[in-house]
Amino acid sequence: MQIVKQSALALFLAVFTFTVSAHPHSFISLQTTLVTDGTQLSGLKMRWMMDEITSADLLYDAGNAKPGDDVWKKLAAEVMANVLGQHYFTEFWHNGQKVKFLNRPTEYGMSREGHQAVLTFVLPLAQPQPLAGQKYTFSTFDPSYYVDMSYAEDNDAQLPAGLQKRCTLAVHTPKPSEETLNFAVSLDKEDAPPEDMELGKQFAQQVTLQCQ
Repeated sequence: MQIVKQSALALFLAVFTFTVSAHPHSFISLQTTLVTDGTQLSGLKMRWMMDEITSADLLYDAGNAKPGDDVWKKLAAEVMANVLGQHYFTEFWHNGQKVKFLNRPTEYGMSREGHQAVLTFVLPLAQPQPLAGQKYTFSTFDPSYYVDMSYAEDNDAQLPAGLQKRCTLAVHTPKPSEETLNFAVSLDKEDAPPEDMELGKQFAQQVTLQCQ
C-alpha cells in the first residue's frame, strides 16, 4: 500500500490555509443536491471537483489506488478535517438567521475523475428545517478568494425529484464592481485582503431555495 507523502499533502492543504491569500489561484467546481425526506431539509450533498493543478499532488499520492483503498480514505480524512476547520466554506440562511451545521459530515470520500480529484460529502444541518412555504439561501466560498468555488452551470445545484413540483432552486451569480475586480487581480500570492472586506463573499454565488 502506498503511503501518503506528507509534503505533497501539505502542499494541497495549503490551498485551504489562509495565512496567505490572493485572487483565485485554485478552482473548485461545485455540485450540490439537497438531502431531504420530502418535508424537511436535513443537509446538502456536495461534490467538489478540484482543478488539475490542485489535484496533481493528491493524485500523485493516490497512485494507482483503487476506489476504497486506505490511501483514498486517508486523503479524504485529511482534506475533510481542513474543510471542517472553515465551517464547510458554506453559509446557510433562513429568515435572516444563519442555520448551524453539525461539526462532522455524515459521510465523505475522495476519488479520481480523469486528471482531477473529487471530494464528496454530506453537510448535515444541526436541526432539520421545514420546507413547506419556506425560503432558504446558501453560498459556498473561500473568504479570502484564494480559491474560486463556483457552479459552472445553474443545474449543478439540484433538487431531488420529489421536490421538483413544490420547490425551485436558483443560482445567482454576483457582479462585483470594477474596483473590486481590479483589487482581486492586483493581489499576489503573498498578499492578503483585509478580513473585513470579505473579498470572497463578494464573488460568491448564492443559491435560493423556495418551496410552496
